[in-house]
Amino acid sequence: MEVWIGRDGERHGPYSDGDIRQWLRSGQVSRDDLGWYEGLADWQPLSVLFPDEVANATPPSFAATPVSSVLPQTTAATLEDYAGFWKRVAAYILDAIILYIPNLLIQKMMGGDAAEAAMKQAQLAAPADPHVMFAALMQYYHVMTPALLIITVITWLYFAICESSAWQGTVGKLALSIRVTDMQGGRISFARALGRYPAKYLSALIFGVGFLMAGWTQRKQALHDLVVSTLVLNGRASNFKPGQPTPGRGDNSFSA
Repeated sequence: MEVWIGRDGERHGPYSDGDIRQWLRSGQVSRDDLGWYEGLADWQPLSVLFPDEVANATPPSFAATPVSSVLPQTTAATLEDYAGFWKRVAAYILDAIILYIPNLLIQKMMGGDAAEAAMKQAQLAAPADPHVMFAALMQYYHVMTPALLIITVITWLYFAICESSAWQGTVGKLALSIRVTDMQGGRISFARALGRYPAKYLSALIFGVGFLMAGWTQRKQALHDLVVSTLVLNGRASNFKPGQPTPGRGDNSFSA
C-alpha cells in the first residue's frame, strides 16, 4: 500500500506503509501528520491509520531529525498541474518544425524529388484513371520506403531520448515549459519512452480521438499516456529538484 503524507498544505510521497510504520516507531514522523491512501475518503492522522505503531513510537524527546527537513519536495500542486491539450499541441508543432529539416534532407538524399516527379508525371498522363493514380502512389512509397523508415527511427529516438533524459521532454516541450513524467511525477525510463512513441499510433488510428482524450480525461492523459502510464505536467524538470535520497533507499524514502 502506498501512503501520502500531508503537511503544511503539501502532499509528500507516496511512501510504502512499511516505511511509515518504521518511521512512526523511531519517531521520524509525527503521529499528528496526516496520511491518505487510495480508497480512503479523507485525510487522517497517522495515529488513526497506524494505531499499533503509534503505541510503540519513540518518545518525542528521543525523536530523530524533524521530518519537515527531509521529506521529498513532491507536492500535490505539482503532481496535479497537468499540461493542457492546446499547450501539448503547440509543443508538438514546434517539434515537427525542428524535425522537418533533417527529414527533408533525408528524403532528398534518397531520391525523393525524382520519385515525386515520377508520381506526378504518371498521374498527369491519366488523371481520370484511379487505377493509374493508385499505382503511381504505390510506386512512390515503394521507392521512398527506406527513407521513410529512417525518418521514423530518427523521430522515434528523438522523442524517446529527450523524454527519458534529465529534460523530461523534447525541445518543443521545453519551450512550452511542460514535461513527461511517470505517475509519481518522476523521470521515465528509456524503455517506457520507447514505448510511448509507438503508442501514439494507437491514438492516431482511432481518427485522432486518442490525442483528443487529453482534453477531457481526469489527468489530461492522451490514450498513449494511459497505455504507458505517463503524465504531462506543467513546469520544466529543472524547476523540480527532489531531495537527495539516503544511500540504500529508494528515491521516495527519507533519512533519519
